[in-house]
Amino acid sequence: MADKDSIRARIWDRLADDEIARFPFPPHGRITNFKGASEAAERAMALPELDGADAVKANPDAPQLPLRRRLLKAGTTVYMAVPRLGEEACFVELDPASVSDLDAAPTVSHMGSYGTRVGPEALPEVDAVVSGSVAVDHVGVRVGKGEGYSDLEFGVLREFGLVDDDTPTVTTVHDVQVIEAAVDPDRHDVPIDIICTPTRTIRTEPGAKPTGIYWSALDSTRREEIPILDRIAH
Repeated sequence: MADKDSIRARIWDRLADDEIARFPFPPHGRITNFKGASEAAERAMALPELDGADAVKANPDAPQLPLRRRLLKAGTTVYMAVPRLGEEACFVELDPASVSDLDAAPTVSHMGSYGTRVGPEALPEVDAVVSGSVAVDHVGVRVGKGEGYSDLEFGVLREFGLVDDDTPTVTTVHDVQVIEAAVDPDRHDVPIDIICTPTRTIRTEPGAKPTGIYWSALDSTRREEIPILDRIAH
């Protein structure tokens, strides 16, 4: 099995060296924006899982901004987590019916101004989850930037009954981020059902999705920094 850290380093170097990465720079240490992100978003919007969706939970990173904008313009309510889940109302609801600027609203710098902060109890069951990835393999094992917040957000939603094994998970990446090497997933890793690149749509055969929050994987510092965890634990 491939090591996640070595995969991240190799992919970030490739995105930089081949000038695939786009602003913000440098590509290292982040869910990297990439040339063709808009085309990948168009491909994702053609999916039946997203076409006509009422509610989608999406990551806040730059490469998925074109997809978040398309979702809002299609009438889908988009939910984005606040940075590091640092508030008890840990999601921002972007309802296209009440947002005045559908281009600015889903940016990480403006979502708080245009959206409404809500706790998980205010969310509906989501129709799909959109995640950013550093890399993803053909069976749907995702490699993120290594902080674990995307997986934790899914775990929170699962604890509140808002996602389940059948909730489709979608990522948009550049073709070079789809890797052949098998990745050994951790128990809390959320697998990807559908990969959209600028040129391909790949339906994977992923393993089971996490059943909730795996407390043994959380240290005391992270528990203290994320208010919603205290509510769930009690």
